[in-house]
Parts: sequence; structure tokens; C-alpha cells
Amino acid sequence: MTINPVSAWNGILSYVKENIGQQSFDTWFKPIVALKLESNVLTIQVPSQFFYEWLEEHYVTILRKALHNELGITGKLEYSIIVDKGSDTNKPYVVNIPNNRTNNNTRVLNTPQVSNPFDIQAVSGFATDSQLNQNYTFDNYIEGDCNRLARSAGLAVVNKPGVTSFNPLFLYSSVGLGKTHLVQAIGNKLKQDKSEKFVLYVSSEKFANQVIEAFKNNNIQEFANYYLQVDVLIVDDIQFLAGKEKTQEIFFHIFNHLHQSGKQIIMTSDCPPKELKGLQERLISRFKWGLTADLQQPDFETRMAIIHKKIENDGIVLPKEVIEYIAYSVDTNVRELEGVIVSLIAQSSLARKEIDLDLAKQALNSIVQNIDIEVNMDYIQKFVQNYFDISIELMKAKTRKREVVVARQVSMYLAKEYTNMSLKSIGAHFGGRDHSTVIHAITTVNDMMDTDQQFYATMQDVLKKVKMRAKAS
Repeated sequence: MTINPVSAWNGILSYVKENIGQQSFDTWFKPIVALKLESNVLTIQVPSQFFYEWLEEHYVTILRKALHNELGITGKLEYSIIVDKGSDTNKPYVVNIPNNRTNNNTRVLNTPQVSNPFDIQAVSGFATDSQLNQNYTFDNYIEGDCNRLARSAGLAVVNKPGVTSFNPLFLYSSVGLGKTHLVQAIGNKLKQDKSEKFVLYVSSEKFANQVIEAFKNNNIQEFANYYLQVDVLIVDDIQFLAGKEKTQEIFFHIFNHLHQSGKQIIMTSDCPPKELKGLQERLISRFKWGLTADLQQPDFETRMAIIHKKIENDGIVLPKEVIEYIAYSVDTNVRELEGVIVSLIAQSSLARKEIDLDLAKQALNSIVQNIDIEVNMDYIQKFVQNYFDISIELMKAKTRKREVVVARQVSMYLAKEYTNMSLKSIGAHFGGRDHSTVIHAITTVNDMMDTDQQFYATMQDVLKKVKMRAKAS
């Protein structure tokens, strides 16, 4: 009876499915396609080099048993790896890799080189300056919920560059949230721990300019070979390669060679790979091979830690209320937070004044855009204090007196309506209450407006006055 590749592979899948979890099976085995079965060698097609390496590292024992069950002890497996999906005019480019292992489970594998326009040879005599800023380190990179995954992945890369499944490591976020700091910290730590590695940091704009110069000077071969020496390549703001077709072509082949040679690639962007515009699809698909992690806006605790670290490094002492005020008020990004501190120090020095809360408010007014709006937390708290005749200190206290609770809840409601502050930041302005308390306050105010006509009339008056202030600003 003749066995066709599909039925052979289905038999192998049946064994595999019984021995691994459903999610792992769906992720790593469902995308595989059986191509051919010749001389007891089953060829299967996998979506990428990373996919193949993951199977070899995590499932080779199960695959071997399944293969022997289905095809006998002489059965062999060959991977067909899609390197380039191709296009309407260019056929897909694939490489075939036999699964050859000795009895002691040691892999004997010579991965074929992927053809590209460069003669892949190491170049001696080139400068090996990593272009890293030595001030960016893990020691001064504050960890929080906003960046924990990205930071942990970075440390894993430091320990085993090019070996982990985090290759490439793709980090993305809005501006000012620490992408550049983190990737340079990874580079500096690698230089420190593995000095034999050639680590290179480059912005995508600089890379594009280098390509232009290389073409202009007719030394594109020399330029390419320089990059092919790199052990760890860090490319910042990869989104700026958009629309630069020739530069993308060069980067595509450099990426292929480095990745297949087990070299580490790290990239940053302002958006995840799937949202990148103006880049070739084959590049975007490669960006997805490893780990994609985002960096989010720092929460209140992380902002406090960043301020403490910044003033500690600068040898400055700030009053507790100033630190808290800055952390409460600046919840956009780290760069703006550090800018406020620098401005505050400068104003203190120029005016020859001690840093206090009033000076902090002046510094914020000149830098932070949403502080320029009259309807901010300070205004809301003072407005509610005067309107309900309840002091701000009392609203921050733990008292459960109804009139105080109502004033506090109205303040939280207004803050949510008229500021860009997070729920956690709003709660922090009222005695360190958590976000669930703020949600409860907003819900309660809405419910009371629906059921209590007198309270509804009061809130209409409050909202009218606050809206007038907002329009005036």
C-alpha cells in the first residue's frame, strides 16, 4: 500500500496531538503543510526559519517517535522553509533542511546559505564602535507594569543573544516611553558581559543615509559586508524606512543573513509590525518571527520611582509634596516627566529660590500642555471646595460623612470628564484611592443624577460653570 505525504503527516499529527496541549498543537503544528514523500523522507513546509527552530528545540523527540511510528525506523523528516513568500512576478524562495540527528540526539545540520546580492564575507579593518550611549543602562531604567515584559525579554537576549525565541526582538510604543533607553541598555549590557560580541546601534534614518552614500560612492558591497559582521544589530525607529524601497532591499538581505547565522536583531518602532505602512510585506513578516512587546505609559508608582531615581542621580532633594504633584500631573511619558524636573531645577537656580509646590506648578505650566488648560485637578478641587464648602483636605481624608463623600465623588466625576488623567491618577489625588473607587464614584454620580432631581439640578449648575471655564480656556 502506497502512503501519500498527507496521510503520513496526518498519522504523525494524531500522535503529536495526544502528547501536547491543544493550544501548542494549534500554534505549531496546524500551519504545517505536507509537501512530498520520497524514499521514506517526508518533506513538510513551515512558515519561517524561526518556526523550524522552535520545532527542533521543543518537539524533536515527539516528532521522531511519531515519524518512526508512521514510516518505520528509516523514516526521515525534511523541512521546507519559506524564506520569501514572493509576489506575482517573483516565485517564493524556500530552503530545504534535512532533520539529521545522531543517536545521542545531537543535531548535525548545515543550513544552506540564502542567496542574496552580497558576497557574504567578514570584513577586517572596519571600525567596531557600537554607537551606544553609555548613559543608557539597566541600572537607571525603572521597571514597572508598563515595561516589564519588554525589559525581561531584553535581559533574556543579553544572556543568550541570537539563541532565544526573541529574535528578532521588536519593541514599540509612543514617543518618550523608553524604547531607545531599553535597547541601548541591552547593547551596553551585552558589551559588558560579552565583550567579544560586535554590537551595533543605528537609527533607521542613519542606516538609510549610509545606503545612499554607499551607492553614491559605489561601495555598496563594502557597506553590506560591514553589517554582515555584526553579532547584535539594534535598529531604532524602523518605521522611518517606509517608502525607501532600495534601503529596504538592502536591509532585507542583511536581516536574512544575520538571522540565519544566529545573530541577534533588535528593533524599535512607534507601532506594532502589523500597523507599519510603506514597508515591504516580506520585511513585516520577518519582524513578526520573534517577540513583539509594547511599552505603555508609566503608572503613578513607576512615575514616582522615575522621579526619585532622576533626582538621586542629579544629587537633588525635593519635598515629598513636590514629587507627588509632578507624578500626579505628568502621566503622558517619561521624557516629559524628566523635562519637568530639569525645568524645575533650572528655574530654582535662576530665581535663587528653594523648590516648593508653587515653583513646581510654574514649571508644569510652562511645559505640560494639559496643565495650561484651566480645568485641571487643582481647579476642580478648589471649585468643589468652594461650591460644597468642603475642604480639599477633608475630601482626601478617610471620612465617610455623606456630604464629604458626595463632594469627593463629584470631584472625581469632573476630573474624568475634563482632564486626560488616568483613573489611578485621579484616585491618587484623593488620598491615594485606587481606580475602582473612582469608577464607583463616577457610577454613583450618574445614578444620582438619574434618580435624584435635586442632585440633578445641582450637577447641572456645577457642569455649566465648569464648562464655561473650559470654554474660556
